[in-house]
Amino acid sequence: MLHATELLGAEVYDAQGHFVGRVREMFIEPAVQPNRIAWLMLGRGRYRPLLARHDQVSFVAPGTVRLTVDELRLGAYHPNEAWLAVRKDLLDQQIIDTNGRKVVRVNDLDLTENRTNGTVELRVTQVDVGLPGAVRRLLQGVASPSVIRRIQQNLPPRLIPWEFVNLIEPDPLRRVKLRISHQKLAKLHPADLADIMEELSPAERQAIIASLDEQTAAEALAELDARLKAQVVEKLPPERAAEILEEMAPDEVADLLAELPPETSRELLEEMPREEAREVRELLQFEENTAGALMTTEFVLVGEDSTRDAVLNWIRRNGVKLDQLDTVFLMNTEARFAGAVAVGRLLLAEPEEPLGSLRAEPLLSIPPDASHSEVFELFDKYNLRSLAVVDAENRPIGAITVDDVVSRLRAR
Repeated sequence: MLHATELLGAEVYDAQGHFVGRVREMFIEPAVQPNRIAWLMLGRGRYRPLLARHDQVSFVAPGTVRLTVDELRLGAYHPNEAWLAVRKDLLDQQIIDTNGRKVVRVNDLDLTENRTNGTVELRVTQVDVGLPGAVRRLLQGVASPSVIRRIQQNLPPRLIPWEFVNLIEPDPLRRVKLRISHQKLAKLHPADLADIMEELSPAERQAIIASLDEQTAAEALAELDARLKAQVVEKLPPERAAEILEEMAPDEVADLLAELPPETSRELLEEMPREEAREVRELLQFEENTAGALMTTEFVLVGEDSTRDAVLNWIRRNGVKLDQLDTVFLMNTEARFAGAVAVGRLLLAEPEEPLGSLRAEPLLSIPPDASHSEVFELFDKYNLRSLAVVDAENRPIGAITVDDVVSRLRAR
């Protein structure tokens, strides 16, 4: 096992044993091989840097590199934005540990040697984010590699396999050239992804959001702190922002737009589909800290005479979102609120049993102008998971869910 810091600054000799220079930088070509050290940049005094290709290396050891060719066979160095530079782009930089679900700083890289036909190919296997890598960096050039290795043996390692590393590149053009994929980020829980984004700079946050699909971006955005959420959306192109907002629940969109300047909110509403925009505008009419401002208009509402099987078939046909499937709300023949049924009771009922016989007691609902304190009191007293919001005619117009209650209590 070699370390990148043991090769950066190493002396390089050609096939004739002549000193060529020192390793100034190492490059990976992500589009070709995502973890292979494809090039070594060699520098000597004021001479123009040279490049040694991966298949021109015959021997590597801490502090020493030998080549298979003469110096005259080496090409001149020309910058290439499609290459990932070990010293410039990785060491001391922040990366995302997708396995540990956090942002970490790179102290060193672990390299393995693959020997083939007299050449040595180096590949990055792990990223060192612990104390051993930090000590190697600190003692580089001060102590010999053998002394440094003895010191680090007693230090606890913190290593991340290269396959769990997700790079952060704010520049969209360079992101394309490096072919950085954020597929691994899309597999994270939205709350974990939001925690990661909150540790990044504004430019890095925008880069992450810009690279995610609309649904994943919406889920992560919903988990962000309100202030950061508004900052991210305000910097997005209106068309892109509207596409993301379409994937969010109406109450979340309303809360977000309330944090934005009025002209920005109007522009985003104009970009959204008419029906979604109408729902959000209705929610924006409710005063802050009221039940109406806390509710969502996405909830399951069926007739109290509907049977269990009929309701389940209706849910399947209409593609109801999973986060709406905690409670089914009921209305009578006059479209007035008639109760609520927990999905657990629904699933255990007989196929032809009407939902009216499964309703919870007592019948609980709240008007949209009720205060947050009244909402919290009902949730606490009756251990609710959701609560119907009804208008002056006792018609269901929305629902408040326990996750929104918890979020609002935390915000206090």
